[in-house]
Amino acid sequence: MSTLSVCPHLKSKAVILVPSLLALTALPVWAKHIEKHFKVGAHPIITIHNPNGVVTIKAWTKQEVMVMADPTTDAVEVEADQTNNRVDIMTHQISDTATPEDTRADFQVNVPEDAELQIHDDSGAVSIANVLGDMNVDTIAAGVGMADTAGYTTVSTVNGSFHCLRCAGHIEVRSISGNIQLDDIRSSDVQATTSTGKIVFNGQFLPNGSYRLNDYSGVIEVRFSPVDSFDLSARSLKGQVNNQANLEPTTHHSFLPRGVKSLFGALNAGGAHLELSSFNGTINILKRN
Repeated sequence: MSTLSVCPHLKSKAVILVPSLLALTALPVWAKHIEKHFKVGAHPIITIHNPNGVVTIKAWTKQEVMVMADPTTDAVEVEADQTNNRVDIMTHQISDTATPEDTRADFQVNVPEDAELQIHDDSGAVSIANVLGDMNVDTIAAGVGMADTAGYTTVSTVNGSFHCLRCAGHIEVRSISGNIQLDDIRSSDVQATTSTGKIVFNGQFLPNGSYRLNDYSGVIEVRFSPVDSFDLSARSLKGQVNNQANLEPTTHHSFLPRGVKSLFGALNAGGAHLELSSFNGTINILKRN
């Protein structure tokens, strides 16, 4: 009985072709990568409007804005245009039957350090690093993460979380149910508000700085070290105030309704002003590990 044999040359080709075919079949039916570059001057303004997706923004030393976008389907199109010193980036839905997932587009944007940012991203995530200009970020469910930023920063979310690491400048954060975490903060002006989320402040208390944290029913947690210096005002209408700081009593003449849990005092020279308030949440002033 004869057997079918394959010559070594053909056998090696077969080994090469099969993985290639597998790689082709693994590709999505529709995929489109977009990349654009814009020369800009000092303090350019970059706006991003995206209904769904991950937006990653990083600063670099070039006086140029680079936009890389990856729409996931042909139900959306991405536009990136320049007008004078302003770059506008927008995702448009072009299909009436598209689902929210169909409208997703992911972005990576490199900007000069002094860029000003205006970002709206409904769902997904926003990440910003090393940008020193003013920023306004508005999301619904998208979480926001920042590191090594400065300038005047305002963030507003519905149920997205916010995490800021080594951030300076003015910081103002508002959320309905998202958590707010402020680590190694180097700002002298911080305002953070959430209704049901948790607020964690673990940063520096700069001389004459103002730190105002308030919630409705969540937890406020402030971490301090023995060398920190602040004047503390903490009150919860129906919740609890727990304190590990060795405070010097201070006199406050404001009227407090009966039953309000409150704490007033100064740590060391009382250089910064720390104001914590809650309706029925818990306030914890804890030693930093």
